[in-house]
Amino acid sequence: MQVRVLGCSGGIGAGLLTTAFLVDDDVLIDAGTGVGDLSYEDMKDIRHVFVTHSHLDHVASIPLLVDSLFDELTEPLVVHAQQVTIDALRRHIFNWEIWPDFTRLPNPERPVMRFEPIEAGETHRVGARTFEAIEVAHTVPAVGYLCSNGTSAFCFSGDTTTNDTLWPALNRSEHLDLLIVEVGFPDRQAELAHLSRHYSPQSLAADLAKLDRRPRIAVTHIKPGDEDLIMDELEAALPGYDIHRLQGDDAFTL
Repeated sequence: MQVRVLGCSGGIGAGLLTTAFLVDDDVLIDAGTGVGDLSYEDMKDIRHVFVTHSHLDHVASIPLLVDSLFDELTEPLVVHAQQVTIDALRRHIFNWEIWPDFTRLPNPERPVMRFEPIEAGETHRVGARTFEAIEVAHTVPAVGYLCSNGTSAFCFSGDTTTNDTLWPALNRSEHLDLLIVEVGFPDRQAELAHLSRHYSPQSLAADLAKLDRRPRIAVTHIKPGDEDLIMDELEAALPGYDIHRLQGDDAFTL
């Protein structure tokens, strides 16, 4: 199983793209601005998008992706998300004002995109891989995803803060080789992190104590400008952990 980082920044700027991960060549987890770095040929292979939540930095490329692939999609692109997230996408993006409703184009009987609800606690299979949605704690309803191929697994936390839902689910998993987890703010902004429902280094360290294993930790969603400070604080708060700051060209083989 291959995991390619397309975008992993908590903001934008030169070389900074927002959240998107490509699993093998056909599945996206989130579809932030990082999707735009794919070649058109690579985009044509994408068949599924698993969305963690409705915020723009995680969904911005979905309408543009479908529009770009319109003539290529003989089968609809499937967007998996909680029903509340699907409702938000329909209401605020695919509403004929911001963007066309591609679930009805070129006609309602054969659309180029369809939504498929996945709720926290449910698992969907795509080929040999399973994607389990796990409830997390953010300002809107949100999930993380545990992806497994039966012999290896990784988890992407999505946007979250202190919670008691992600960690028990990971402890029940047979495999956990890689944890991609967000840390949005440094400890000096711990109050802002709490209000916006993101981790800071100290709050993540407290939650990692709930995990019964020590996978490799890959840190994502860092706000631009605080990258070095946050990594220094994480290394101080989590001695003995294998911690890696994600970059937009990272790839993992599991």
